[in-house]
Amino acid sequence: MRVMKWSMIALAVAAGTSQLAVASSQDESKGFIEDSKLNVKTRMLYFSRDFRNNEGGQSRREETGLGFLGTFESGFTQGTVGVGVDAIGMLGLKLDSGKGRAGTGLFPTGSDGRSQDDYSKGGGAVKFRISDTVLKVGDQFTALPVFATDDSRLLPEIAQGTLITSNEIEGLTLHAGHFTSLTAQEQTDRDSFHLKEANVVGGTYAFTDNLSTSLYYSKVEDYWRKYYANVNWALPISDKQGLVFDFNIYDTKSEGSAEYRAFDGDKLDNRAFSLSGAYNIGAHTFTLAYQKVTGDGDYGYGIDGGGTIFLANSVARSDFNAEDEKSWQARYDLNFAEYGIPGLTFMTRYVRGTDANVTGTSNGKEWERDVDIKYVLQSGPAKDLSFRVRQATYRSSDGTYYDSPSIDELRLIVEYPLSIL
Repeated sequence: MRVMKWSMIALAVAAGTSQLAVASSQDESKGFIEDSKLNVKTRMLYFSRDFRNNEGGQSRREETGLGFLGTFESGFTQGTVGVGVDAIGMLGLKLDSGKGRAGTGLFPTGSDGRSQDDYSKGGGAVKFRISDTVLKVGDQFTALPVFATDDSRLLPEIAQGTLITSNEIEGLTLHAGHFTSLTAQEQTDRDSFHLKEANVVGGTYAFTDNLSTSLYYSKVEDYWRKYYANVNWALPISDKQGLVFDFNIYDTKSEGSAEYRAFDGDKLDNRAFSLSGAYNIGAHTFTLAYQKVTGDGDYGYGIDGGGTIFLANSVARSDFNAEDEKSWQARYDLNFAEYGIPGLTFMTRYVRGTDANVTGTSNGKEWERDVDIKYVLQSGPAKDLSFRVRQATYRSSDGTYYDSPSIDELRLIVEYPLSIL
């Protein structure tokens, strides 16, 4: 499920900050070295998943790891065509695990069922820029709604391929990409997902400061073709009040060998949509969301990136994306900056799904309750050091959902981003 997704508020802000530059980005290039950036993010993650009703199976998965993510982004050489390079280096270290507690997705697992003590991966890319258009070839992270790498464990996925990003027209961002492999979060194999080929095209356009839309298309060889559309509308009420509405829809249809099918063997041919509305007043944000899947099969993703599910009810544990499933969400966010504690945030939500057409029933039910507390240091030598607690309680009407109908999950996350250049 997607953890790092576009929030409605973030989309509204992004739509309102699109400006036409007097000169192009390439015209303003200072040079290969002068515009270079080197960052290192350290992440310590404790992950615990308790299967409370998993009869005959693993009752608990519990591991702790320390991850290092280093990224180097050069500037572009000066001239009509700018040239640059990017590099990614990652290292994951096992701090605590056990044969009976492995399988959290933090580390590669050996043939003996134990997690490896450490693993590393990385890559590089060359990039070219003309005016405000960038061509990037090689290893990269992606955040497209039809091809998005996931970062919900210790180290993120990496995509290998080509991506063009163009911002030549005010308010319009266009993408076109061709990808040939994906490295999973807990793997080092450059083709962990056995992706043959994925082609994507689309873009986002801000009609006004408060209204933006997106439209994307993708085709994954031997799996499916997808269409995705989004409308995001922010409606300010006053300086401290506002509404944000967000609509997302996917249309997916199997193609080729159709390796991903519905549970009954039918090919995929479905629509999945979500509609959410958020009301913000001062430090408080109240959100309601509705999501529905129609047609044949679940909404399928993964081969095209573990983050490729830009739907409102894709939350910490479940995606509520089963065939015919209907789900609704109630969410509350609190920003303590209004009360004199900047950097401290709180979130809780409840999601309930019904009418899921899964093996054994056409009325499968599930619900999830999440709590998220995060604090980011605002000043001092450890500025930007963050502490986060994420707890999820999940229940379903039978054992057809994941590994167990009853799951309690806890994640403790400490992150420290360091900017070296």
